[in-house]
Amino acid sequence: MTFVLLPAVDVADGQAVRLVQGEAGSETGYGEPREAALQWQQDGAEWIHLVDLDAAFGRGSNADLLASVVGELDVQVELSGGIRDDESLERALSTGCARVNLGTAALEHPEWCAAALAKHGERIAVGLDVRVTDQGHRLAARGWTTDGGDLWETLARLDRDGCARYVVTDVSKDGMLKGPNTELMRDVAAATPAPVIVSGGISEISDLEALARVAAEGVNLEGSIVGKALYAGRFTLPEALAAMRAVADRGASTQQAG
Repeated sequence: MTFVLLPAVDVADGQAVRLVQGEAGSETGYGEPREAALQWQQDGAEWIHLVDLDAAFGRGSNADLLASVVGELDVQVELSGGIRDDESLERALSTGCARVNLGTAALEHPEWCAAALAKHGERIAVGLDVRVTDQGHRLAARGWTTDGGDLWETLARLDRDGCARYVVTDVSKDGMLKGPNTELMRDVAAATPAPVIVSGGISEISDLEALARVAAEGVNLEGSIVGKALYAGRFTLPEALAAMRAVADRGASTQQAG
């Protein structure tokens, strides 16, 4: 199976932006979210990762704008940001997105999260935003401004509750263009039967190729979110998608030869 790429469209104050290490105030603007999303669709994306940063930081909402963007796209959308109760969850799901990504609510309201997972199954992923510290692997919550507990304890609890998919971010790598934390992603994938989507740090196509090769080895890495590297022109989405197909083809050829 080809390693899936999810171009990110992060929205703040009605504009597509990118952050550095998830910090509010570090935004760089990239224009209209609709135009960005439609461009990724035109370039061959099968998924778009669409994020309401204002909702994630608890400083507002772009819900209507994001719903309109989802409505204009023909590809699948993963919707994220500020989904923390029944009302915001149902509103997000009603946009027609393929799935939503829960973050803070999965950490602060485990019973509510468990009920949502039981009800909606594959339509819910959980985002685990990780800080690797001297105290271990800690999770970041509320727009990465508060501590959300131990990664491994939380992962075990979410597995018990039936989480179908994780989006894992190394906060220190996000927006830095210095490569992903492949060791962390391997460790998380080894600790859960659910597929893992990598987020944070992608800077070159070789980063994606390395992750895709790890996935081809049987590690349950399903894909990667790609943000700043695309916006900064490090590579194009068609180039990255072609590289992913090449890795998949080589893997298939190797299996046939074996």
